[in-house]
Amino acid sequence: MNATASAAGIARLSTRDDAFDQRLDALLDWEGVSDQAVQTRVAEILEGVKTRGDAAVIEATNRFDRLSAKTMQELTLTPERLEQAYNGLPDEQREALTAAAGRIRRYHEHQKPESWQYTEADGTVLGQQVTPIDRAGIYVPGGKAAYPSSVLMNALPAHVAGVREIVMVVPTPDGVLNELVLAAAHLAGVDYVFTVGGAQAIAALAYGTETVPRVDKIVGPGNIYVATAKRAVFGQVGIDMIAGPSEILIVADGHTDPDWLAMDLFSQAEHDEDAQAILVSWDAEHLAAVEASIERLLPTLERADIVRASLGARGALIHCDSEQEAVTLINRIAPEHLELSVAEPERWLGNIRHAGAIFMGRYTAEALGDYCAGPNHVLPTSGTARFSSPLGVYDFQKRSSLIHCSAEGASSLGKIASVLARGESLTAHARSAEYRLKK
Repeated sequence: MNATASAAGIARLSTRDDAFDQRLDALLDWEGVSDQAVQTRVAEILEGVKTRGDAAVIEATNRFDRLSAKTMQELTLTPERLEQAYNGLPDEQREALTAAAGRIRRYHEHQKPESWQYTEADGTVLGQQVTPIDRAGIYVPGGKAAYPSSVLMNALPAHVAGVREIVMVVPTPDGVLNELVLAAAHLAGVDYVFTVGGAQAIAALAYGTETVPRVDKIVGPGNIYVATAKRAVFGQVGIDMIAGPSEILIVADGHTDPDWLAMDLFSQAEHDEDAQAILVSWDAEHLAAVEASIERLLPTLERADIVRASLGARGALIHCDSEQEAVTLINRIAPEHLELSVAEPERWLGNIRHAGAIFMGRYTAEALGDYCAGPNHVLPTSGTARFSSPLGVYDFQKRSSLIHCSAEGASSLGKIASVLARGESLTAHARSAEYRLKK
């Protein structure tokens, strides 16, 4: 299979191509916050909110979301409004949202770390105390699509972690509210909701305003302005990650229905034009069958134009030589979502080092993880699964080290500390330890 493109625009690559490495690197290349003009504009917005508070938030929100708010009260949703949205949902939606919330909460309950201590022979106690952050800020996208699932995925782990207050920001372009998003906020126990987005929302969460409480950590994905702002305020607050476009890598052994795989690729490509969908197989005929399914099914999609643009810019069907080579590609790409559409997915796990979430077997569509399987759908993108993990309870907690020396322990440790401190020419350190040596 040569490096060509189908009628749908998706690239067809082979690991045997001379230029394969360069082609793959070009497909994977993504830097979401590198544009200097974007950084300059974000810096202006951040400074405005930092110095002028609510007034700057209102000004930016009116401009970018085409609103005409005069006060922050107009951009604030009350708990009663959230409850109204929940109660007003059709029964089927309310039951689905509630079922998803229950599964997400149960999964994250398993993640809760515990404080621990142990006592050494001389009576010295060492340990670790786990405590939640006080206030978390969650950003929920609200531009091209609304994501009630993101509300659940961000807020519920915070609740499980023990966070006292959760502040949610969600843009509402042209003043359009999504009732499912508001219902999810009620169900997830969000304390404050502000209908602001973009860099101004990140600034409000990071610095605080007269109305928006300052948070300790900001989580949740957004557009390029949100990503740039999160990077800029890191240090003032914690952040979860710099999220890039959604990605899926599917490895198929040739025995999964091609229509299923085509739709799995579409499920990520439909997010936006920068999303990435890649299929890898050592079965050339299977790749051709999936390509045919793509051609046939693409026109049936409501978001066909977005999918076509995504597949044409960043999608690929890759023919490799073997399972082993497929594993090498997995670890090189370090995908956000990995579908192992193979007969024995468990057999692969020991060799997979880098992936945000792994969907195992032919029946496990990535879309199930987006909504209701239980594990978090906020995942590392753009190859950052090499060093990052999915959002979880641990992102909303801190660890404090515990040290309680007995007299004997202080003397024993003091001798070691004294030698090392004097070796670093930090004599006050040494003398502080030496005062406690047993005479």
